[in-house]
Amino acid sequence: MKPYYITEEFLDQFIASAFTEDIGDGDHSSLSCIPPEATNRAQLLIKEDGILAGVELALEIFKRTNPALKVEILINEGRPVKKGDVGFIVSGPSRSILTAERLVLNCMQRMSAIATKTHYLSSLIAGTHAVLLDTRKTTPNFRLLEKWAVLIGGGKNHRIGLYDMIMLKDNHIDMAGGHREAIIRTKDYLRATNRDLQIEVETRNLAEVKEVLSVGGVDTIMLDNMSLEDMKTAVALIAGKYKTEASGGITEETIRNVAECGVDFISVGALTHSVKSLDLSLKALNT
Repeated sequence: MKPYYITEEFLDQFIASAFTEDIGDGDHSSLSCIPPEATNRAQLLIKEDGILAGVELALEIFKRTNPALKVEILINEGRPVKKGDVGFIVSGPSRSILTAERLVLNCMQRMSAIATKTHYLSSLIAGTHAVLLDTRKTTPNFRLLEKWAVLIGGGKNHRIGLYDMIMLKDNHIDMAGGHREAIIRTKDYLRATNRDLQIEVETRNLAEVKEVLSVGGVDTIMLDNMSLEDMKTAVALIAGKYKTEASGGITEETIRNVAECGVDFISVGALTHSVKSLDLSLKALNT
């Protein structure tokens, strides 16, 4: 099931742009050696254990490449896969299979890597109160697909962009003259523009947490790069007033301890900014 931001318009634009970049004035490798009437079958071969993601996107790519292509799904979106598994079989015009091959693989390999990382980190905080979030540390023009992959892996999306939530980070606060000034101006802005956006404010120490609490009127307080001791104290101070989010340098070694501080959310940029693609390939089948 696609999230609300994966619209038909987005898919049309993304796939058309990707094909413009890749195909140019023609897939001459296929045009030169494959007869136009040739048909074939190819299988998505899984070459590494993980979580499979991008299956629905692959269907959209194949459909827009050539509606004559047919795909038999063998492993559904979000399911665990092992080396040697076959995810799907695509059949139809040979040229069209070859033209779509690399775009399908590039998208699925990255989305599967993100889903795999998200699933793993989510498993490390299972049983705690915390929910794993993504960030805006994404690939330009590929963000929505990366965030979709986070959902497939069992995480939650934070804001999609700069437009759907207000997050007052350290640079905003420093340039505004402090937390109080930043929050007051933000609330004035929302009233003046008649916007209803959630406000999250970053804090770096307990003094800043207390300052935000004294001003009030926010939805979430971010606890950035705090020690576990300070984070526990901050959570106790904020409890019942606002949501809390832990952020900053959180790894698989530390995420459980952070979750056990009682925070509502944990955001991890590494879900999207530094994953290694899951190894997949599309291999022709003899017909």
